[in-house]
Amino acid sequence: MTYCVGLRLKKGLVFMSDTRTNAGVDNVSVFRKMFTWTTPGERIITLMTAGNLATTQAVVSLLDERSKAPEERNPSILETPSMFQAAREIGETLREVIQANAMSGQTADSSFNATLILGGQIRGSEPRLFLIYPEGNFIEANGDTPFFQIGETKYGRPILVRAYDKEMSFEDAVKLLFVSFDSTIKANLSVGLPLDIQTYEADSFCIGRQQRVDADDPYFQTISRGWGEALSQAMRSLPDFEFAAD
Repeated sequence: MTYCVGLRLKKGLVFMSDTRTNAGVDNVSVFRKMFTWTTPGERIITLMTAGNLATTQAVVSLLDERSKAPEERNPSILETPSMFQAAREIGETLREVIQANAMSGQTADSSFNATLILGGQIRGSEPRLFLIYPEGNFIEANGDTPFFQIGETKYGRPILVRAYDKEMSFEDAVKLLFVSFDSTIKANLSVGLPLDIQTYEADSFCIGRQQRVDADDPYFQTISRGWGEALSQAMRSLPDFEFAAD
């Protein structure tokens, strides 16, 4: 399983992904799930992947190949006129890979499925964030839905819903995501460190801050301990429950 989050802020975009891939409790590997293509000064496109590893690796490889040798039928994402068109192209590539590997009709196998988060900016428009489904269709983040999650989403969602603020700094956004990821990691063994972080500042058209956070990272450990202690303290501060009198 996987956990990836893309946040849209007033300042730009923030991406975070775990790196754990497992095919059982005794077969755990580390694979990068965040990929970026750039044309400095003109565009930046970041993709995060969740789902079948062979499918996601094939999608990324095809996008890489087409960015170096675009075809008329399969244009490069470095040449699309908008992020919307980039989302369409990536969605079609994802659908193409799934259909090439899975059986069709009533015997279709969902084990080849994958879901993607796409974010970035192309000169002439604002930063945009998309969620791309296995069928190749997609939705875009907006004011009501300012972030997307893929993979093991349920454990880390409550903190995002409660604490997200579009005005927050990149540093505060990363802290928020650390809490979300820590909650997920503690609840599900299929999600784990290292974590990959990337920020993008609007209108910069280049990668912002990038960092890999390992299991022994002192700040992440501080956040993990602090969040657990804060929850315990908050629980103790709530009014005591009393059963109704007979």
